[in-house]
Amino acid sequence: MKKWFRSEGVQGFLALVFAAWLRLCFATMRWTREGQDSAEGVWAAWRAQQPGYAGKGAILCFWHGRIPLSPVSWPQAPGHRHDMRALISRSSDGQFIASAMQAIGFPAIRGSSKKKSDPAKNKHGEQAFRDMIRWVNEQGGIAITPDGPRGPNEVMQAGTPALARVTGAPVLLVGLACKPAIRLGSWDGAMIPVPFGRAAMVWDAPLFATRGDDPEALARDWGPRLSAVTRKAEALLDA
Repeated sequence: MKKWFRSEGVQGFLALVFAAWLRLCFATMRWTREGQDSAEGVWAAWRAQQPGYAGKGAILCFWHGRIPLSPVSWPQAPGHRHDMRALISRSSDGQFIASAMQAIGFPAIRGSSKKKSDPAKNKHGEQAFRDMIRWVNEQGGIAITPDGPRGPNEVMQAGTPALARVTGAPVLLVGLACKPAIRLGSWDGAMIPVPFGRAAMVWDAPLFATRGDDPEALARDWGPRLSAVTRKAEALLDA
């Protein structure tokens, strides 16, 4: 039964069903947004070719458990669209997510870091990192869950700061929440929206990394900031 459920055809069909469900949710949910001007300011700075923005894309971060809410978290500047891609692992679960996001309009860059318990297993992380550098340097946007694909939950790994250090692109942290929600018993406590519910989105100011920065130290600093805007989004729905 498990093998049948994991088959390519079944997973592809379920991904389309999930994508249709998310479209219905996005069309009927009532959103509260806070700090979105920080994100929109990135596009304004890009158009003005300000130092630090000229010729660059952007890096968008949200926690892994908020992936179902993420497709609506990419504001665009009037008259200009940053194409968005998402970093998604090559696991079977990642394939399901990649297919659903593709159906919504978010193509994937596939890959993830090696497991510490099995460092010999090829996760295509190095190639994915090179693909992301190329994409961001071509003014594309990349969405990353910095605690994915296997956690720990809401603990940022060094990959996102490393990408920011190499590309010089701005990093946008966004907290996402919805109510009511279907909560899965997964490691990330995945939050799936329901139609006609409420949702909130809270942005932090753009962050930057320089070549001299330590990605591990930045991850320790940026992770709590991402959790802070996530808790703030949740609090907006409880107010």
